[in-house]
Amino acid sequence: MGLPRFIRPNGVDEQLSPNLYVANCGPSVGLSYEIIKSVFSKFGQVKGVYAADESGARVIVSYVDVGSAQAALKALDGHSCPDLGGRSLHIRFSVLQPTSEGQVNDSIPVSLVASELSIPGLYLWHDFINAKEEQELLTAVDDRPWNNLSKRRVQHYGYEFCYEVNEYPRGVGLSPHIDTHSAFEGLIFSLSLAGPCIMEFRRYLDGSWLPKTASSNDMKVKNLENGSNLIRRAIHLPPRSMLLLSGEARYAWHHYIPHHKIDMVNDNVIRRGSRRVSFTFRKVRKGPCQCEFPQYCDSQR
Repeated sequence: MGLPRFIRPNGVDEQLSPNLYVANCGPSVGLSYEIIKSVFSKFGQVKGVYAADESGARVIVSYVDVGSAQAALKALDGHSCPDLGGRSLHIRFSVLQPTSEGQVNDSIPVSLVASELSIPGLYLWHDFINAKEEQELLTAVDDRPWNNLSKRRVQHYGYEFCYEVNEYPRGVGLSPHIDTHSAFEGLIFSLSLAGPCIMEFRRYLDGSWLPKTASSNDMKVKNLENGSNLIRRAIHLPPRSMLLLSGEARYAWHHYIPHHKIDMVNDNVIRRGSRRVSFTFRKVRKGPCQCEFPQYCDSQR
């Protein structure tokens, strides 16, 4: 279930709302959502506390009624709060952002193990290599020339994209895609080095997955909560972990990496490193793909 999206306050004319935008408050400054909720609950019933953005230092506190939000703003805005480590909060009213067609909620639960996602054919091994082996691999690729793309660097070995090394600077992700069925066989391995990230998986239930080349901004989809043609899952990929896409996970689910500098994992702020390097292993297919997912298959359309 996705989290509500709120508009950041803009200007001095504020609309009264049961939702408060609270700055200088959140996991990255040592305040858990549970502690924040307990403090703000003194002024009324709190429906929830949500991340306002990717910083981890700004939250949305959502009350059941406007009066409670007004009381909390009056008592806490600009004042040192002993129950929140003596921090001075900066609070404004915020409103729920209207959901338009094509808008996808960014916030979904993030799993730590593949089994929680219930995606057949998806596997993740933590600590697949040790720290010494990780450093040896990074040194080896850094001794070779990189090809510069628009936002990342890449090295190809053998057939292009068959054995691939990518370097992603902090904040750079990967657009949603399914690796071409006709080009590669059914097992795709990805080894993450140097930095963590979140990988999201998307399954379009009616097959309307926009088979033409599309970026994340081009993909007009509906959330399951609003339109029921998209399932989304997300998993945390720590350094030295190995991911395997096979079967349904490889052939029917788009995968992508959000363009974030900070990820929220179970209310914890995970800051991406200065770089993330991934080793991707694929096997070139010799004939047409005959998978069980023809709606996603370029060999069978």
